[in-house]
Amino acid sequence: MKNPGACLLALLIFGAATWTRAADGGSVALAAELAKQEAIYKSRGEQVPEGYVIDRSLLSYTQALPGEFDHALGRLRPGDRWLDVGAGRGQAILDYYTPKFDMLHFEGRDERGSKAQGVAISIEDRRTADWHEKAALLPPAKIQYLASRRLREYSREELGKFQVITDVVGGFSYTTDLSLFMDKVLALLDLNGGFFTVLADVRTQEGTNQPHYEGSPFLTTIAGVDGSEVKVCAWLKSISCVKVTCETKANWRPPIEAFHVQKICHQVAVPALTSVHFEAGTPPERGFKLAQ
Repeated sequence: MKNPGACLLALLIFGAATWTRAADGGSVALAAELAKQEAIYKSRGEQVPEGYVIDRSLLSYTQALPGEFDHALGRLRPGDRWLDVGAGRGQAILDYYTPKFDMLHFEGRDERGSKAQGVAISIEDRRTADWHEKAALLPPAKIQYLASRRLREYSREELGKFQVITDVVGGFSYTTDLSLFMDKVLALLDLNGGFFTVLADVRTQEGTNQPHYEGSPFLTTIAGVDGSEVKVCAWLKSISCVKVTCETKANWRPPIEAFHVQKICHQVAVPALTSVHFEAGTPPERGFKLAQ
């Protein structure tokens, strides 16, 4: 080489340009996937894709979530509050305010009285006439429906505190920032309150299952700083001030893992994750990595 300094400079410039093009390409690809996901949220009628369920009943919640959820809901009293994230039409909350719920939960029926307040959150407003009719029959603000914003966009002052928070294939399955989502949920959860949620097609705490979709990774993955696999259950258990139980439900298609996260003290610290992969879907395919 006649001029090694010039050659080195050329290599650095070429490398920087290549990296910039790759980064820009990655940003464009991510933007395209996020746009696809946004279109799913806004879909209506026949345009709603398969797998994007907006009318889950309370019965389906009790079947999908850990067994403690049904007991926790039955113990709520009129002064308590239940937040349902990704509520769709809010059918689960509507089912809670029916005589059938009291028939199936006879213990504590008198103490429940008019029941707890139910708050539904959804990116899109999917209320039907049933919601408006029920709201008119119940005491003012007994049920509330909040739409057009993501959970992270609400302040704690706006939402207040809750004894029970649920998410059945809602924000926990769709968010691009899982650590921020958990931080927000736990900030809204009252002391000793419970967050109940699920993930489909994820490496379970036992670690013996394989991805449901052949040739594809698990729908939600977490890598450690060194690149090693971190199970979602283990990551949740690494959050300070929580008690976590994880329950595999292999009879679902795809299989799901259900989580109960109980807040046991106030000094909550959620290990930070960065997003490294996102592919739109119902739910999307997501990859995260523990931050340094």
